[in-house]
Amino acid sequence: MSTTLLTNIGELTTNVVGDDGDRSGTLQSAAVLIEDEHIAWVGAAADAPVAAQVVDALGRAVIPGFVDSHSHLVFGGDRAAEFEARMAGQKYAAGGIRSTVAATRAASDDDLRARLRGFISEMNAQGTTTVEIKSGYGLSVQDEERLVRLAAEVTPEVTFLGAHVVPADYADRADEYVELVTGPMLDACAPHSKWIDVFCETGAFTVEQSRRVLEAGIAKGLRPRVHASQLGPGDGVRLAVELGAASVDHGTYLTDEDIAALAASDTVLTLLPGVEFSTRQPYPDARRLIDAGVTVAIACDTNPGSSFTSSMPFCIAIAVRDMGMTPAEAVWAATAGGARALGRDDIGIIAPGARADLVLLAAPTRIHLAYRPGVPLVEKVWKNGTAVFAASGTEDHGSLAR
Repeated sequence: MSTTLLTNIGELTTNVVGDDGDRSGTLQSAAVLIEDEHIAWVGAAADAPVAAQVVDALGRAVIPGFVDSHSHLVFGGDRAAEFEARMAGQKYAAGGIRSTVAATRAASDDDLRARLRGFISEMNAQGTTTVEIKSGYGLSVQDEERLVRLAAEVTPEVTFLGAHVVPADYADRADEYVELVTGPMLDACAPHSKWIDVFCETGAFTVEQSRRVLEAGIAKGLRPRVHASQLGPGDGVRLAVELGAASVDHGTYLTDEDIAALAASDTVLTLLPGVEFSTRQPYPDARRLIDAGVTVAIACDTNPGSSFTSSMPFCIAIAVRDMGMTPAEAVWAATAGGARALGRDDIGIIAPGARADLVLLAAPTRIHLAYRPGVPLVEKVWKNGTAVFAASGTEDHGSLAR
């Protein structure tokens, strides 16, 4: 058994609610004992047990590893020209996905795999230790199967998103495409997937089509997630709640009824600040959501069209600056909130028995993640008890592999 003690931690964010009601579970002058892949002990540094290896945090902050519960990391090409056009005033629309589909279909497995692992390294370096990855840029049986298969090489949190948009070869035949998604495509992708998702939005899939996709996935043993209310208000949020989806994502345009339904459910609303930054849509009012009792997560939505960032600290800074969240709420949403969006209780927290996924910051408090936007504050990252990133470059950067 290997043991590592992180000690002299100035501020430790555990996300275990304390007697004072602090949801962040903040401890001062703290220490954490890692045994193999899990956390064995958490407490005051003065009471810390003996360990084979000791890491002195030098009074800096430690937080749980970020849990990025919404990403699209397996794709070919990019859409820089589309981004430039948006910055010049062109409106974002779902149809741009089709250009990425063409580039992805043309890419080899090895090209997609190499790019995927590059994104994983980016995420490691910014404190992300768990990532969910969606398909959705293949939109054929063969290509969707290979996207979920490649995603499963680096994470167990794989989502089949064959219903991302109706591909060009099925133009004006959306119901026929839904038949493909819920039949042969689902059969091919389900063995590599944990989740089923659908883009329930104008320009993508209607609520009736979305229901068919989600119910077919549920029948195959997959758990539902939903893209909804990104481009305008609709019925996707309430469909997600009705079907017991773990998460409904985007939520840029929400009605009072949507918010009430979310607050009364176990469905997490995953906000994606990078999307509003990149598309110039209005930012969701996270303050209103949290005050209403909605469980909120933050994710990057790394994709080439609407949010080409893999930086959770960047998304935290936006959430604090433009969405009404406190730094503590934003860090919770990016860690424990993301874990809830994935139905996980072994990540996003620092507690005995949890996975040893931790981030040492080059800062005295978590506040600095928003206070110093754009500054690389991640000093060291552990995933399952193993160092996967160190700012000094002396450690093996590893991967997010399960």
